[in-house]
Amino acid sequence: MIVCIAEKPSVARDIADVLGAHNRKEGYIEGNGYQVTWTFGHLCTLKEPEDYTLSWKIWSLSSLPMIPPRFGIKLINDKGIEKQFHIIEELMQKADEIINCGDAGQEGELIQRWVMQKAKAACPIKRLWISSLTEEAIREGFKHLQDQSAFKSLYEAGLSRAIGDWLLGMNATRLYTLKYGQNRQILSVGRVQTPTLALIVNRQYEIEHFVPKQYWVLATMYRSTLFNAIIKKSDEEIAQEKSEAKTDNKNVKKSVENRGILPITDLDTGQSLIDRIKNVPFFITEVSKKQGKEAPPRLFDLTSLQVECNKKLAYSADTTLKLIQSLYEKKVTTYPRVDTTYLSDDIYPKCPGILAGIKGYEILTAPLAGKKLNKSKKVFDNSKVTDHHAIIPTGQPANNLTDMERNVYDMIARRFIAAFYPDCIFDTTTVIGEADKIEFKASGKVVKDQGWHVVFNQESTTSESDDSDENMNSDETNHTLPAFKKGENGPHNPLLTEKWTQPPRPYTEATLLRAMETAGKFVDSDELRDALKENGIGRPSTRAAIIETLFKRHYIRKERKNLIATPTGIELIGLIHEELLKSAELTGIWEKKLREIERKEYNAAQFLNELKQMLNEIVLKVLTDNSNRRITVMPAENTKKSATKGNAATKKTASKPAKPKAKTSNVPDNLDDNWIGKPCPLCGKGHIIKGNTAYGCSEWKNGCTFRKSF
Repeated sequence: MIVCIAEKPSVARDIADVLGAHNRKEGYIEGNGYQVTWTFGHLCTLKEPEDYTLSWKIWSLSSLPMIPPRFGIKLINDKGIEKQFHIIEELMQKADEIINCGDAGQEGELIQRWVMQKAKAACPIKRLWISSLTEEAIREGFKHLQDQSAFKSLYEAGLSRAIGDWLLGMNATRLYTLKYGQNRQILSVGRVQTPTLALIVNRQYEIEHFVPKQYWVLATMYRSTLFNAIIKKSDEEIAQEKSEAKTDNKNVKKSVENRGILPITDLDTGQSLIDRIKNVPFFITEVSKKQGKEAPPRLFDLTSLQVECNKKLAYSADTTLKLIQSLYEKKVTTYPRVDTTYLSDDIYPKCPGILAGIKGYEILTAPLAGKKLNKSKKVFDNSKVTDHHAIIPTGQPANNLTDMERNVYDMIARRFIAAFYPDCIFDTTTVIGEADKIEFKASGKVVKDQGWHVVFNQESTTSESDDSDENMNSDETNHTLPAFKKGENGPHNPLLTEKWTQPPRPYTEATLLRAMETAGKFVDSDELRDALKENGIGRPSTRAAIIETLFKRHYIRKERKNLIATPTGIELIGLIHEELLKSAELTGIWEKKLREIERKEYNAAQFLNELKQMLNEIVLKVLTDNSNRRITVMPAENTKKSATKGNAATKKTASKPAKPKAKTSNVPDNLDDNWIGKPCPLCGKGHIIKGNTAYGCSEWKNGCTFRKSF
């Protein structure tokens, strides 16, 4: 008898149908020489500290660090799980062969291996590895079963991740709680959770301490067209351009042309420039027209899908993950927990059939029918695909979808269809003018052939305003310029506009996911982002859960789409002086090593030894801290838990001003900088910040009136 074990009952039923097993038993389905059983996700977990020694049950600084000599697993304490496990155990001990049909990823491998270890399975084990749950994919997968040993490194990476999270989570949480917590308050610290929180807190710190700087923009109006003065690039901007061009494999010129005037930082300079050019004619010195191409957007990996759904539909990362998982289980999209935007070459012959099967989009797929499909290297690249390819439709009818599932499916379907459409062709006209040797520029962009853009022109979902950091280049606007000729000249109307530098924007879930993907580095280039993915923090499948954990711990809350650190979250990051625990870059290095373990390029034992050494250093450093620091803020009961849902059905209400509370603590009349970051004594919601002339509350925009002059 061959025993197949899937990760959930619905998947087991799909596999049983394909194998011809139709006799339903308690906890499994039998027939045609197969017994198909299932788990409910995790049945087993790593043992708790007290399972190793009773002395670890009591939280004590003297017992830290807790490092078991050998890690063990146990069944999760649940009657339903225990009952199902005993069924699996009995089947496996009688089996002639076991087929691991778990989720085809690191976590799925770990879940099933732990169950097989706990059940003491001794027979040969094969692995089913598929990217979709369609009947065709399942049949194909069973024709090409692999030996379980081929996935040993995948299991070792998953086990190393689980043990690493246990070591840091268990020890650091107890360490910081006992050393710095008050009133039984637990301070949760985690390998990925804490650096993610640090990203939000650091961004908030940048915003609150941002000092706006005044500057002026010089422009002139000539023939009803606005020309902006060309501003010299800074040395940093030139260096960044060279770096990005090198990463994108573009030719880098040794000397970058840097024309224009210096930025205008005072009114007198701006006024003198106005006086200098207002009575001289404006000459057109250059007119250039260049044809450009814009390739279709990349296919989705999980992170880019979560980003797009957050931007356009206001779905949280967790909501999107649940929706795409449901679409996968309904067989209409492929495996979702992927971090590649490419397809392998063997998918190309199947694409015409997939396009034909996408119902409701015939007006878009008809122009592609019967033609040889475009095969772009930006879509098909075997070197960029490992275990799974990008998320695409399967070609199965997308029936019985909820409205939210339909919205996500629509994004995936259109992105896939667009991949086979021609590039968008446009002309960019750039006109350079001059007045008394001061150069000005105007640009216009005219679309000649929409190409793939037609796929999105008919989108049923309307995009909300994109509040991400990824803004389009404002120099190229989609308007037509008048016909200018080199050498023409005439009167013009110069303008001087006052501007102020703007602080960075708060993180949204979309921009936080991107920051986690690139270990906190903001990049606009897809190629550069790919290069940084190796060092991202967390995995695509776990990032949503990390963000949800921060909400549940009351470390962050949501204001509209913005993620805001709570006073507790801010204080926790302030307490942690160990960069190893809160640096996104350092955490990214650990993540890179975990990926290398998966590829057999790094030793799992070495990774864990390094982690244990780091843990010993952290414990020693915290235990010898005599600063008497303490967390002073307790989680507010009115933390906006509902903000974690982030779906389209959530009612959007404007945040109301905080109602001032009675004074709750003794605050001296003359504050000093030691009070910065402490909870506001008036509203209790914000924390004390320092302005130019007084100390105030971070919630001043929402109505808190606390203020103490220097």
